[in-house]
Amino acid sequence: MTLTILLGQLQGPLSAEQINVWPGKPPGETAALPPEADTSGPDGRNVAGRAVIRLGNVSTPTLEIYQPTAAANTGTAIVICPGGGHRILAYDLEGTEVAQWLQSIGVTGIVLKYRVPARSEEKRWEASVQDAQRAMSVVRQRAADWGIAADRIGIMGFSAGGQAAALTTLLKDRQYAPVDDTDSVDWRPSFAALIYPAYLVNKERDKLVPEAVVDATTPPLFLVHAFDDPVPCESSVLLHLAARRAQRPAELHVFSTGGHGYGMRRTEDPVTHWPDQLQAWLARNGWLEQNSN
Repeated sequence: MTLTILLGQLQGPLSAEQINVWPGKPPGETAALPPEADTSGPDGRNVAGRAVIRLGNVSTPTLEIYQPTAAANTGTAIVICPGGGHRILAYDLEGTEVAQWLQSIGVTGIVLKYRVPARSEEKRWEASVQDAQRAMSVVRQRAADWGIAADRIGIMGFSAGGQAAALTTLLKDRQYAPVDDTDSVDWRPSFAALIYPAYLVNKERDKLVPEAVVDATTPPLFLVHAFDDPVPCESSVLLHLAARRAQRPAELHVFSTGGHGYGMRRTEDPVTHWPDQLQAWLARNGWLEQNSN
């Protein structure tokens, strides 16, 4: 376990600013949902011996911003999309815990609480991508306020959130009509870290879904999966292969064991070391250096 992860666990929750993603109702929202709530029951599945917050019925997307100290701030920020099968959000496991770790290495960690459950069965990803595109524009518009460099804003996602992050990175068009001036600000991330991304391959696992097109405009990608993940590692492998064919920078880590849905929590599986690899990748690309602008 790295020292930064250990410190994050010892310190516990850190204060964060929270803002709404949309000025009013998000696109297409008409039906009322039950109140937002943690849906975990007493028999809920623990991860690394600890409970997981599983938020359900999210209708008001928010951003929770964890800023590093001014002395530690690199100017880099990452918007984090938790997973949960487009049904719930594993909000601490794949959200706030990740943001606190990023904060500890000088990166502004921003947790996106996007809408769940999915609003469309045909495009289960649609609401999450709408929220993520808007979130990226909001962060870039507010970059100076938060000590962020506008050209160093990445996106990160886990499982279904990995799908949202991937499509936010790869799609060429906004998935909603512009709402205000914020939507004139570029949403496309400077880089993407996709951790056990889901729903990116066809049933035969030999092709990426039509929406996932890697081309000359695709930013650097960092991909993590476990070989024994029930969510097929082909999502990461085929994305990496597509990046290679398009001559775009990408780094892929497929660990022998680890399963699915582990977040950053310490386990006995090899995949538990993925945060060290991510930190090294961020450093190699210069995103952990102090921004001079």
